[in-house]
Amino acid sequence: MRASPSRRRPMGRCLQGRAGLEGGGPGLARGVAVRWLTETVAPRQSASQGVGAQATREGATAAAAGQGAGYDRPVDRFASSGTRCSCRGFAPSPVLMEEMEEELKCPVCGSFYREPIILPCSHNLCQACARNILVQTPESESPQSRRASGSGVSDYDYLDLDKMSLYSEADSGYGSYGGFASAPTTPCQKSPNGVRVFPPAMPPPATHLSPALAPVPRNSCITCPQCHRSLILDDRGLRGFPKNRVLEGVIDRYQQSKAAALKCQLCEKAPKEATVMCEQCDVFYCDPCRLRCHPPRGPLAKHRLVPPAQGRVSRRLSPRKVSTCTDHELENHSMYCVQCKMPVCYQCLEEGKHSSHEVKALGAMWKLHKSQLSQALNGLSDRAKEAKEFLVQLRNMVQQIQENSVEFEACLVAQCDALIDALNRRKAQLLARVNKEHEHKLKVVRDQISHCTVKLRQTTGLMEYCLEVIKENDPSGFLQISDALIRRVHLTEDQWGKGTLTPRMTTDFDLSLDNSPLLQSIHQLDFVQMKVPATPILQLEECCTHNNSATLSWKQPPLSTVPAEGYILELDDGNGGQFREVYVGKETMCTVDGLHFNSTYNARIKAFNKTGVSQYSKTLVLQTSEVAWFAFDPGSAHADIIFSNDNLTVTCSSYDDRVVLGKTGFSKGVHYWELTVDRYENHPDPAFGVARIDVMKDVMLGKDDKAWAMYVDNNRSWFMHNNSHTNRTEGGITKGATIGVLLDLNRKTLTFFINDEQQGPIAFENVEGLFFPAVSLNRNVQVTLHTGLPVPDFYSSRASIA
Repeated sequence: MRASPSRRRPMGRCLQGRAGLEGGGPGLARGVAVRWLTETVAPRQSASQGVGAQATREGATAAAAGQGAGYDRPVDRFASSGTRCSCRGFAPSPVLMEEMEEELKCPVCGSFYREPIILPCSHNLCQACARNILVQTPESESPQSRRASGSGVSDYDYLDLDKMSLYSEADSGYGSYGGFASAPTTPCQKSPNGVRVFPPAMPPPATHLSPALAPVPRNSCITCPQCHRSLILDDRGLRGFPKNRVLEGVIDRYQQSKAAALKCQLCEKAPKEATVMCEQCDVFYCDPCRLRCHPPRGPLAKHRLVPPAQGRVSRRLSPRKVSTCTDHELENHSMYCVQCKMPVCYQCLEEGKHSSHEVKALGAMWKLHKSQLSQALNGLSDRAKEAKEFLVQLRNMVQQIQENSVEFEACLVAQCDALIDALNRRKAQLLARVNKEHEHKLKVVRDQISHCTVKLRQTTGLMEYCLEVIKENDPSGFLQISDALIRRVHLTEDQWGKGTLTPRMTTDFDLSLDNSPLLQSIHQLDFVQMKVPATPILQLEECCTHNNSATLSWKQPPLSTVPAEGYILELDDGNGGQFREVYVGKETMCTVDGLHFNSTYNARIKAFNKTGVSQYSKTLVLQTSEVAWFAFDPGSAHADIIFSNDNLTVTCSSYDDRVVLGKTGFSKGVHYWELTVDRYENHPDPAFGVARIDVMKDVMLGKDDKAWAMYVDNNRSWFMHNNSHTNRTEGGITKGATIGVLLDLNRKTLTFFINDEQQGPIAFENVEGLFFPAVSLNRNVQVTLHTGLPVPDFYSSRASIA
């Protein structure tokens, strides 16, 4: 078996071995199968199935309220018409109505829009708020001066966006609208860039004009508070902006749904809590009123009753007033200008303003844009579902982080406590050594004290005795003992002078604790890579088998922060045996050659670093090809062999026999291949069979002990191994003949066939090991190899009977 990184420079080490395994080989992949052992990949839900599409109407609202996000059931129709909607899953629950509130509030006043107008940038403002944030531009920037200079290109001219903000000298791009209320009462105040800011002035004189009809200052411009795009108003002022009737309707429905109480509408005195709503009658009923006023019989039996919460959400308002043209207020919109992207009336078409533009019917464009919005909402709904799942993942991560933090702190405390315990144990050992030294010094000093005390007492006694002797007046008596006393005195004096008065032990302790390395280690104590790498993920789409080779690819998880220094790939023996390492290195792709044909292998991978090894990945099942596809091997053939037909056809340039081997080796299973004789001249005797990889290449196949062959001429054949000829059999070959070779490694036999007939008995028995297909021929013969063939039927039936 041979493992090597694929499509990359080999790194790491590769464990090789041939015993009991088959050699690698090229060819077409047949019978390839790769699958997970532990689980299968569930088919992805069809895009046509909406989220909760099968949920009942009664449970839809409750599901949305429980989830807090997402859409709970499909919408059958638009809110304002009977037009079918292709959007799936967009019925807003009460919770979603709450979340929609931010879309319904003006960015200036923060309240619900009142008479909203649509700016050219598609954002909305209240009419009153739009007037409050008007500013006056210098005369040179007015629409009239632009048109006079030929630079005006539209009714609303956007200011240069890289100018300083109209509301911030720091060019922040944000307006501070509250500042207008506290501005001085002067007509205007001039900013550094020449823009005049009009604050909300004192209450104007009594007038009955609406904010849109009231005159605006000349050369006024307005800046969108959301996208900060500025535009100059023309003579129409705020009347030139279309009113957003759709937004008004949505706000009305929203406020009604918020204000409507879920009470019975037919109770005469104290209304009871409503239990159902009739969609056809548009009435909320309590149970007594429903039984009394809406019995489930007759025509009322066909009415649809829904829960009150669902009925409140789906309730429709009365038709709203039709929007009118901004230029011709008495005319209704009847057409849609495709170029200007706005509804127009017939007078706009007659006056020529849109005469050269493409216009379409308002109803058709209404349905088209609703359909486009529905399709856009489909994609947005998918993103919302993905965001919801992502939020769940993040919340799970928060919980996991908290759990990991507690676990990590406990591990850190345990490690520090272990260090402290080790230090305390070492401290006790060192203190024991100090106590031992202390006891030793005291013992030595005390022994010396005792010895000196005894000797001093003896010396003092001798001195007292000598003084008393000196007092004697008897000369003869004194002289009798004086010599002895003098010797004793000198001997005692000598004894005191031989280091007796020198301390035998110093008071200092000759121990010095070297704690600097430990202190340095403590100061350097810090967090390092304390985790093993994450478990690698096998990339199923890149894992495959080819013939008797397997290619595996893996990667680290996307959110893994712990680097891996390398990987260990393990395979079993193809027969459910023990796993063994086949590759160790840094690469993330590896090809393992030399596997058994028609075998099932289990593969797994793990990562490692200095800290340790990760868990094993999922086990991957690899099925090698059932039959062998191979060609002749130019690399191991004799130099006189001539190859053609993608190395499937061979001949020789020499009159002597030359050997060529196949690229694939076999050590297990039953294998069959054929060779057709394309050219046969002068009655040569080519040989066919199997051989070891180190067979002799310059003699006839079977001459040495590394080959098992059948050589054949035009009349007869012989089996030969180690130059031993056996089993002469009548019947030879001619041009066009087919020689079959059947290697049965399960039964350890080798059998030959000529033109689909077995040639002689079983040629060889007890063959085991690693064998390569082999042929020997000379220049008078040319043969073509045919591989990937099934075992002959008659042999399979014979083997099953045996």
